[in-house]
Amino acid sequence: MAGATQQRGAPAINTQLTNEEIQALRRKLDELRLEHRDLDDVIDHLIESDYPDQLQLKRLKTRKLRLKDQIQQVESRLIPDLDA
Repeated sequence: MAGATQQRGAPAINTQLTNEEIQALRRKLDELRLEHRDLDDVIDHLIESDYPDQLQLKRLKTRKLRLKDQIQQVESRLIPDLDA
């Protein structure tokens, strides 16, 4: 794939997105950010509990990191490629 950057599981970055694709990516980004914030709240609540479940905390934090990676992938698709 010459000239295109591709991460594992991510589609190649396309410089020409349709308005529909842009709107779909923005909706996806909003959903991912909301889930990320919700996980923050759940993690904080669990940490503050009397007996936090360490395994559950680890799983939630791992999920939160995956969401952060997905957010970055979507954001990179929304940023147009610029010629250097």
